[in-house]
Amino acid sequence: MTASAPSIPASIAALAPQMTAWRREIHAWPELGFEEEKTSALVIRELQALGLEVHTGLGGTGVVAVIDSGRPGLSIGLRADMDALPMDEDSDLPFRSQRPGVAHTCGHDGHTSALLGTARHLATHPPATGRVVLIFQPAEEGGRGAIRMIEDGLLTRWPCDEVYAFHNMPALATGEASVRSGATLQSLAVFEIAIEGVGGHAAAPHRATDPLQVAARLAVDIPAIVGRHIDPMEAALINVGSLQAGTTHNIIPATATLSGTLRALSNDVHEELLKRLRALCEGHAQIAGCRIDLRIPHACPPCVNAPVQAALAAEAIADVLGADHVKTDLRPYPFSDDFSYMLEQWPGAYLFLGMDSAMCHHPTFRFDDGLLPVAAAVFDRIVRRRLG
Repeated sequence: MTASAPSIPASIAALAPQMTAWRREIHAWPELGFEEEKTSALVIRELQALGLEVHTGLGGTGVVAVIDSGRPGLSIGLRADMDALPMDEDSDLPFRSQRPGVAHTCGHDGHTSALLGTARHLATHPPATGRVVLIFQPAEEGGRGAIRMIEDGLLTRWPCDEVYAFHNMPALATGEASVRSGATLQSLAVFEIAIEGVGGHAAAPHRATDPLQVAARLAVDIPAIVGRHIDPMEAALINVGSLQAGTTHNIIPATATLSGTLRALSNDVHEELLKRLRALCEGHAQIAGCRIDLRIPHACPPCVNAPVQAALAAEAIADVLGADHVKTDLRPYPFSDDFSYMLEQWPGAYLFLGMDSAMCHHPTFRFDDGLLPVAAAVFDRIVRRRLG
């Protein structure tokens, strides 16, 4: 399949240099979840320049603005995430991250800039009916930004009939896109396990209760939950990513910790994984005679696209990239996104736009600025198809 030139309205194509400038400004000064002060200030500045009433402080640094036709109709939500990742960027670009240990290596700078470009276009080319709710969300990366915005009144203050978001996708070729009906991203739960035993001398293990041994057994048993307890036809994943214990070779430590993630494509499987994880921790605590504390500091359900909205998104993408470049039959991706909380409340769709780069969360990830007008054009087509 060869890529054809995208069909982008001239008014959006003309905004490409400005969207690129925004993205590179945001990229140079990345901010972690709930710390997006500079990014939020840029978003507020640009939305206010359009004459829009801007609502701030949702979820801490979240921003909402509305483009209203003044006529009855649907309310369409468009969401972009703003936060960066706690990692270094491997780049010699002039606009590379100026903050050590923080980098936009997932493309949220591009998502924010594309939605800003959509806002500028819609401000001068408003829909014929209804309204568009622009949602700039903090802390998507494990920070519960969406649920914090909801707790601050997102659902009740700006109720939407439908909601849409996009993500760049290096697993797809440039010029291709995907959107599917049903589950499209997995759920996520982050787990942290603290084990408290009794420390002692390595030569007298009978005088201690060794939490390191318990941690090692849990590290083996936890990934086996899927094979032992989950229907093999269901998608499920549970991994231990960290095990910390001990300080030197001849001391039995008093404590040990593990952390990891679990993922599933259905809420039922998600809850079964959590149930089995709790039971495993309780069992090891009883057998070893130690104390085990299991915490779930962050969780979100799977992203589930509604059939009507997924079909509409596919049509909008086809308007821009051509029908041959829209994939609607790909398997769900094994990632997660707290946009799922909005999809639980409002029917909508999460779509993916292909680009050439290392995968997201890699230090050499590079967002393709050519994707900015494509994303804005797709958002615009969704709005036009629903609101005229």
